[in-house]
Amino acid sequence: MGNLNTVQAGKGRRSNYKRKLSLGSFNNQAHEGIKTVEADNLCEFSRNSDLCICIVTWNMNGQVSYEDLVELVGSNRRFDLLVVGLQEVPRNNVARLLQDALVETHDLLGKAIMQSLQLYVFGPKKSDSLIKELKVDKHSVGGCGGMMRRKKGAVAIRINYKGFRMVFITCHLSAHARNVEERNSECRHISHSLFAKYWNPYARPAQITIWLGDLNYRLQGIDTHPARTLIERNLHRLLTSKDQLLQEAQRGQIFNGYCEGTLIFKPTYKYNIGSSNYDTSYKVRVPSWTDRILFKIEDPDEISASLHCYESVDDIYSSDHKPVRAHICFKLSK
Repeated sequence: MGNLNTVQAGKGRRSNYKRKLSLGSFNNQAHEGIKTVEADNLCEFSRNSDLCICIVTWNMNGQVSYEDLVELVGSNRRFDLLVVGLQEVPRNNVARLLQDALVETHDLLGKAIMQSLQLYVFGPKKSDSLIKELKVDKHSVGGCGGMMRRKKGAVAIRINYKGFRMVFITCHLSAHARNVEERNSECRHISHSLFAKYWNPYARPAQITIWLGDLNYRLQGIDTHPARTLIERNLHRLLTSKDQLLQEAQRGQIFNGYCEGTLIFKPTYKYNIGSSNYDTSYKVRVPSWTDRILFKIEDPDEISASLHCYESVDDIYSSDHKPVRAHICFKLSK
């Protein structure tokens, strides 16, 4: 069923790391790596859960159309919150386009924007009264990826909704396969810096932390042609052992104790724009799962979670990335 209530949260260390745990710990002494969770593809909305969230991340490559955003958010609106993290966003008013696409079911509750890096949270119409707290923050990690409006860093929204204390973080980390340690460092700096200005030693930490974005971790130790051959044969799950993000988490460098759905979809980067064919430029990049969604529950005795979907959105062709979507439901323990 994709149930995650066995995840351990590292009890006994909370008092020493209260601020860090508000965003999820990254490198505790005893590391667990990233827990892989199977999605069950079944959500009985509002029947067996207290809060259902649809999460979407997409590197837009500076292009947008209303039709793509409609495809992105989907027609199934059986969720409470929709969280949309976007990277390399063009200058168009994406917020307005998203609101138009969701006009019949959801309103914009909050947004965090740092140039081309943007995060939106939508909730059911007239659900403002369910919000007890909403704060936003951002953290830049330097350059613009070699081109204007390709900002690197993270933006975040902290929200208390229906009694759930949550932090959503969308990020765009440094590119290129060789920059693993740089990405690791950026993750740690982002985790320690976001909401530091609001830090209150007596405040209750977030119960749920969700990271989404173009984390830019690549496949390592395999050339592009063998990797593509496995993908063409629908054997891409064999490539997960080459995934830098999972490797670094296993080494205890990042995302300690986080969960992620099984990577059953094909690598989401890099595609030829306008097609579902991988990069045929002179670089012939190794396909990689650069676009990810990870989540962590601080106390599984308090909250249980079920993952119902983790997939790429393959019918969008305007970018060299495919969007990634997850559907997670949470239930408070009685």
